Amino acid sequence: MERIMEDKEYNYRDVTLPTFVPIVSEPELERETGERRRGRDIVIAVDHGPNSKHAFDWALIHLARLADTIHLVHVVSSVRNEIVYETSQGLLEKLAAEAFEVAMVRTTARIVEGDAGKIICKESERLKPAAVVLGTRGRSLIRRFFPPPFPHATSFYVDACAFVTIPFCKMSKGSPSRFLALLSSLLYSCRVLQGSVSEYCFHNCKSAPVIIVPAKEAGDESLI
Repeated sequence: MERIMEDKEYNYRDVTLPTFVPIVSEPELERETGERRRGRDIVIAVDHGPNSKHAFDWALIHLARLADTIHLVHVVSSVRNEIVYETSQGLLEKLAAEAFEVAMVRTTARIVEGDAGKIICKESERLKPAAVVLGTRGRSLIRRFFPPPFPHATSFYVDACAFVTIPFCKMSKGSPSRFLALLSSLLYSCRVLQGSVSEYCFHNCKSAPVIIVPAKEAGDESLI
């Protein structure tokens, strides 16, 4: 199990991802320039939402190249909750495998607890990447099915959704604690990478250019 690292500003857990070995013939490597072989670091903020996945796909297709390293940053409500950690680990392992399959790049992953905007900026400061990529504002998974009853009620309404679900979980046959933990992680992820976070990173991330990928329109085909 990965250790929980405590920082003055946030706690995090690095994820041990599967090791992928590229099958590339020697002549192809020889054609690469020295600078290209050294590769670049690219930070991608990810969550469980479709806009995040679209930004991840965009980065693989249009930005990543051979020898680059993708650093996935995933913000959660708690790094000490094993159910939340396992769910997040599954997401990051899936993205790492896809990154290798599509762009043949190395991937690292970190699950962090704290304020999403500040965390992304701090990770950028630590890594000094070539770019920071994240999705833009869009309706979360919850809001698609349960739109807010009145304007400017997003945060309250999302929290309320988690609250009113509790009685239902107690009556369900499944494990209420597991269901609530997964729901909490999903709700938190849907919130942390909304517009306010991308705007915060755009104005406060000084260590690298910030690329905010527009949300995919309804009906548009996936990039990958």
